[in-house]
Amino acid sequence: MKLKYRKRFKVISVLIILLILFMLFNTYRRYYRNTDKEKNKLNGQVYKSDISPITFDWYINYPEITTKWGNNFISKYVTNKTGVSLNFIIPSGDETENLNAMIDRGKLPDFITLNAWDDECTRFTKEKLVLSLDKLAKKYDTYFLKIANKQKLEWYKQNDGHVYCYPNFSLNVKDKDDYREDNPSNQTFLVRKDIYEAIGKPDMRTPEGFLNALEKAKEKYPTVEDKTMIPLGMDEFDDLGNLSLDSILPDFLAVPFEKEGKIYDRRTDPEYITWLRTLRKANELGLLSKDIFVDKKGQIKEKIADGRYFSLLYQRTDMVDEQLHLYKIDKNKIYIPVCGPANSKLDEPRLPSDSISGWTVTFISKDCKNPKRAIKFLSYLISEEGNKDLFLGKEGVLWKYINGKEQFKPEVINLLNNDRKAFYEKYGAEKTYWMLMDTDFINKWEPAKPKAIQILESWPKGKTYNFSVYDQINPYADTEEGAVYEKINYKWKNTLKNLLTSKSDNEFNQIFSDFLTYEKNEGYSKVQAYQQKKFEENKRKLNISK
Repeated sequence: MKLKYRKRFKVISVLIILLILFMLFNTYRRYYRNTDKEKNKLNGQVYKSDISPITFDWYINYPEITTKWGNNFISKYVTNKTGVSLNFIIPSGDETENLNAMIDRGKLPDFITLNAWDDECTRFTKEKLVLSLDKLAKKYDTYFLKIANKQKLEWYKQNDGHVYCYPNFSLNVKDKDDYREDNPSNQTFLVRKDIYEAIGKPDMRTPEGFLNALEKAKEKYPTVEDKTMIPLGMDEFDDLGNLSLDSILPDFLAVPFEKEGKIYDRRTDPEYITWLRTLRKANELGLLSKDIFVDKKGQIKEKIADGRYFSLLYQRTDMVDEQLHLYKIDKNKIYIPVCGPANSKLDEPRLPSDSISGWTVTFISKDCKNPKRAIKFLSYLISEEGNKDLFLGKEGVLWKYINGKEQFKPEVINLLNNDRKAFYEKYGAEKTYWMLMDTDFINKWEPAKPKAIQILESWPKGKTYNFSVYDQINPYADTEEGAVYEKINYKWKNTLKNLLTSKSDNEFNQIFSDFLTYEKNEGYSKVQAYQQKKFEENKRKLNISK
């Protein structure tokens, strides 16, 4: 071969080799790009790696849950998509006794949902009755660590550095001086519209105005629908006291949670004591029904549905069905929010929003039959996809795009607004399965509320704050401080009733003084020290300096 041809051959050979290498590189790059895409896609839908049929037992510590899984549109859709069916276990009778009996039997269901403040939450983690979610995620499903809210994980991180539960309806704490929230508080002071208007729409912010309004209402409407009218309604008295008086009332009075960086005993606040005295006076004047001291939630709801209360210091979301019922009967007999009890400066209320703690928390138990499937299903449930599937279901079935927004079809909303029980049983959508719903997600899909409900939720806007930094500072029962706290709270429950039913201001003062002495002698200073320590820990977790 001549030299010039040999050189040309070498050049061609090098070009061919470079071309082959280039093609191989491109093939390699395309392959791994597509593989990464597939991995990323699967990361977003990790449950798809195994959609074989499986049934998880799920304990929910709320007897109100009545909608079973598998009989409605949503549950069938989710099961078809993930392969997961759910068997809900609901307590009958006393929730705490049911839960402790279940623990003592030594066999726990796969998932467990409790109130975020339940003592059993600490028992589960301390006794290692539940699995670490972050460990499960690292082993089976790293997608969980990508989508789980970092502030929520930090909030629920235990001393061992691990996270064992995840909350629902939890809101991050934003970097604002006052932590004001757009999400309206549940807390309201309500009056029956027709009665309130008939007595001249009185100002009820001051003790004098409040008592005068109750007196006028009772005088003008001694009965409603042939039943005794009750001038003031509130939540039930339970083992710890009364939500309306212990929480809603001081929030309406803008009683602070801390003063000069120290946790404040709100029960001792002068503004609060003034209003407890006002309620004592109301009882003396025959304006407090004996029913309010003994009625349980079901009886209270019945009385709201009958419109028997003139006024209510209550959570608006606890009376949605009753409000809709009243609206159907007579639009003038519904309850409307007004400016209720206020402090002596007539400051606006400072009402709580959802907080970082959420409402409930969900665990995966140590006895879970398939932890790998469980953590993947939990990842799906806390994701935007899972929230959307549980809230809206499949496109075209329950929802469609309306003005560019994903919304329920009109017939679905109609059933929701007119017969919620039927809605839950037929569709299982909206907040039927609320255990891991995320407020930030579902706000996008919330349907327009009927007017009767809009009235309730519009008033707290602008008066609502995120008080997460004060969450979960009270000691749990299995600690020395917790035992003291429990005894004092039980004493307060009875003291509160005695204060309201006392015969004179002097007797009121003596009862309250005796309580403060009891509180001191039982070691309340230990509780305060515990609360302050937890408060400082909360500030660090939430990166709050002041």
